Amino acid sequence: MKWLAECSVAALREALSAVAPELGGYPVTVPGPAGKQDPLWHSGCVPAGDRFFVKFAWSRPAALRLAREIAVLAALAREPKVPFLPEVVASSTDPLLMITRRVPGASLFEVAGSIDLDRAARQLVRFLAALHHPAARQRAEAAVGTLTGPQLPPATTRTLRDRLGTWIRTDQLRTVAGWCDWADAVLGSPGPAVLVHGDLHGNNQVWDRDKLRLVLDFENIGAAEPEYELRGFPGPDLGPGLELLTAIMRRYQQVTGRQVSPARVMAWHLRHALGDVLWRSEAGLPLADHRTPPQWVEDLAARFTALSIDPEAPPAADQR
Repeated sequence: MKWLAECSVAALREALSAVAPELGGYPVTVPGPAGKQDPLWHSGCVPAGDRFFVKFAWSRPAALRLAREIAVLAALAREPKVPFLPEVVASSTDPLLMITRRVPGASLFEVAGSIDLDRAARQLVRFLAALHHPAARQRAEAAVGTLTGPQLPPATTRTLRDRLGTWIRTDQLRTVAGWCDWADAVLGSPGPAVLVHGDLHGNNQVWDRDKLRLVLDFENIGAAEPEYELRGFPGPDLGPGLELLTAIMRRYQQVTGRQVSPARVMAWHLRHALGDVLWRSEAGLPLADHRTPPQWVEDLAARFTALSIDPEAPPAADQR
């Protein structure tokens, strides 16, 4: 495996010419340094003209993730194929590069407020049911080895207790600490693991109005419970209230026969959402919707209420 020596247009052009000579003359750019300090993130996915995307890496940790993604996509594209996968036009490990066909559309965040959310849920569940099927995990593990957990687990509750207080109101800190205790109890025992995308947020989906066209970015594929996969769907920015999440949970049970625990989804969501608040605040970056950390805590309380979950009450013995 040989990754790019540097993040430069010249290095990318050279690799592109080696893997797909017919694309060597296409205009390309490279990402800037923002958020790329850690070698784990020394990777990019940029347009090659207006018909393709090219994904590359310039460090060993990032290269290992990309090589994994290439192998997993090849495995999942075999029959029975997981739907909504990116079309890999060409790939190579020497030089390490993956070229996919560009699909026009908008992210789920852009369309969620204007589409039929039950229709959207049916399409997302079609993807999830195929990805979470035991055969999909078997094919992926045959390609990349045993998967033992999520690749990028959200912030731990200890981290949230210790560091979030700098960014939220004093009166909210006790509430968040109680929520963390509740989440620890809910997730105290692991649920049955399936193959998960690992980063199924709105910007990793391409929609043509109310039609799902594509799911992107499989570099965080791992093994975790279905509730972990749904941790981003309580929002924000995914339509009015929690209609999309509840529709996904309902349709998922109908299609797979497996029940999804709202409490476990929210326990993962707590760590996911507040972890995002924490790292963005500490990095001096605005939150995704440009509101404040105290407002995100208030929103989280509203989501608990909308799902009739009381995180201040002892959790039921079996949250699955």
